[in-house]
Amino acid sequence: MKMLRTPDSCFDNLPGYNFEPHYTTITDSDGSEIRIHSVDEGPRDAEPILLMHGNPSWAYLYRHMIPALVATGRRVIAVDLVGCGRSDKPAKKKYYTLARHYEWMSKWLLANELSNITLFCQDWGGTIGLYLVSEFPERFDRIIASNTGIPAGEGGNKWLRWWLKIMKILPIFPFKMGFREAVLRPQFSDAEFLAYQKAPFPQRKYQAGIRQFPQLIAILPDNPGVPLNRAIWEKLKKFDKPFLTLFGEKDRVSYRGERRFKKVVPGAQGQNHKIIAGAGHFIQEDAPEELIAEIIPFLDVR
Repeated sequence: MKMLRTPDSCFDNLPGYNFEPHYTTITDSDGSEIRIHSVDEGPRDAEPILLMHGNPSWAYLYRHMIPALVATGRRVIAVDLVGCGRSDKPAKKKYYTLARHYEWMSKWLLANELSNITLFCQDWGGTIGLYLVSEFPERFDRIIASNTGIPAGEGGNKWLRWWLKIMKILPIFPFKMGFREAVLRPQFSDAEFLAYQKAPFPQRKYQAGIRQFPQLIAILPDNPGVPLNRAIWEKLKKFDKPFLTLFGEKDRVSYRGERRFKKVVPGAQGQNHKIIAGAGHFIQEDAPEELIAEIIPFLDVR
């Protein structure tokens, strides 16, 4: 695969973000090396909190949450999915498949030898992160799923179907519509928006991964990701460790998606699930304090 790497200088002086980059290099099945970025704060020998983002964001999404989570004494890791943030970006849309995303992040997880993980996952970070849980349940102590789902061919809501159609034809990711207008926090600044739009993607050529993500949403029965995602659900039916859902009241993408987790996952029974008022899809931007207030007590649930 041809690989692109956003210049480090693009990430200088981002508002509210002063975390040092950390990198892990994995090897794709075709032999290509891929460098994956993560923020890695707190004691290296402490139990890790793994934060996984969705499309088209990156670890910057967690800048308001990382300090409070580090203050609990945990190690806090916010990883950039391949094609996003400071991670390497395979140059063509065809290189990105659901199976490859699952493979890439599995290799990253194993290379970092993480265990006793608390996972907080949103959007694609949830779909991919919960695949990791299904494959390596022994490495995870508890899960927090937020504004995410694991589509398995049952169809999607009206907004999702429209999103897939429009993203098939657009030559560039529509950041204003697909991200800026979805952040509901009034104080969200233009400079913060540019940290998502321009820092990782200074030119159109870097956008192959975020443009392809919508086509990987397995809402239609003929999507090649359907068997993979059905297998995740079957394994989650046996996951009995603590599983919490924190969804945004105004999220159009995964609206009421928490209900299936609460019904299917044994570990979700009896937990203090919340719908967070006023929060949209990018809940880490809209309600970071509310998330922290729910996450910290959950760290002691066994």
